[in-house]
Amino acid sequence: MSTVLMIGTRKGLWIATSDDDRMDWSLTGPHHDMEEVYSCLVDTRGDSPRLFAGASSSWLGARVRWSDDLGATWQEDPSGGPRFEAGLGTSVERVWQLVAGSEDGVVWAGTEPGAVWRSVDHGRTFALEEGLWNHPHRPGWGAGYGGQAFHTILPHPTDPASVTVAISTGGVYQTADGGASWNPRNEGIRAIFLPEGQQYPEFGQCVHKVARHPSRPERLFLQNHGGVYRSDDHAASWQPIHDGLPVDFGFPVVVDPHDPDAVYVFPIGAGESRYPPEARARVWRSPDAGATWEALDDGLPDHFYVGVMRDAMVADDHDPVGLYVGARNGAVWASADRGASWRQVVANLPDVLVVRAASY
Repeated sequence: MSTVLMIGTRKGLWIATSDDDRMDWSLTGPHHDMEEVYSCLVDTRGDSPRLFAGASSSWLGARVRWSDDLGATWQEDPSGGPRFEAGLGTSVERVWQLVAGSEDGVVWAGTEPGAVWRSVDHGRTFALEEGLWNHPHRPGWGAGYGGQAFHTILPHPTDPASVTVAISTGGVYQTADGGASWNPRNEGIRAIFLPEGQQYPEFGQCVHKVARHPSRPERLFLQNHGGVYRSDDHAASWQPIHDGLPVDFGFPVVVDPHDPDAVYVFPIGAGESRYPPEARARVWRSPDAGATWEALDDGLPDHFYVGVMRDAMVADDHDPVGLYVGARNGAVWASADRGASWRQVVANLPDVLVVRAASY
């Protein structure tokens, strides 16, 4: 069995491949040189993996491209991917998320400005989810520091009509009827930047990332702008689980696909610091759904004054699970033993925005 790792940066995409052991890696790139790659997808539903990249440049705008030969060649639809109709008066600036759907041929995209899109032809063309775009809350969605974008899309693994999404300064929304209607799902999530007495609004939370466990889809974990949360009722309510972490701020949250109680985060300082406490790169793991936390740093560096973005940490589908962390200094580390030890895959790339990995 082979493993592919996609590394999207501010100046292109790199593709690393390894075997089942995930110790030694071969690297190609840059693909889409000098373009920002905010989203990647390794789609393993076919006979061979299809790699997707959401790239953007000041010259071409935002594009969705795919490769069926591990990056040797790339294709794109003439439309370039998600596109607003002219009458809507806006345009897609970045593709922040690309996710395989639970139905054959379905690929989801999340963009800036905040919109969700659905493809039914394996990512060639995309249709706007108009029920969400026309939601009465949309005028109240702000723009986080990184921009206004749907950065999380979680199709239910067995119910195609159910999808959970998140936007940085809007919060979590969910449809149960195939996109006809969308409801906020933010009960219990604190908006620490609002005045006392107003910190638990219906919507407007600055959610950084949400992860769902594939075999227990009612369980979700959420990294907020201040706070880590768990839901055991399909996002109907959320409970804080950050006690035991050095700080409650961060961007990524990742689940072990083989263990519904195992969750990983990468805490960093809020405000002006935006690097890990004590400048030590540490992944924190909870083996018990957030009841306790342990630091995992064997092989990770000290004197680490950069952050890890919301999509720059990911798990693969091996057992034991492999974990990958890409940093804003252009380095990527991999663990083949659930985070117990780490090895550097590559250094000195541009600012890492996203990593994605899977076996094939």
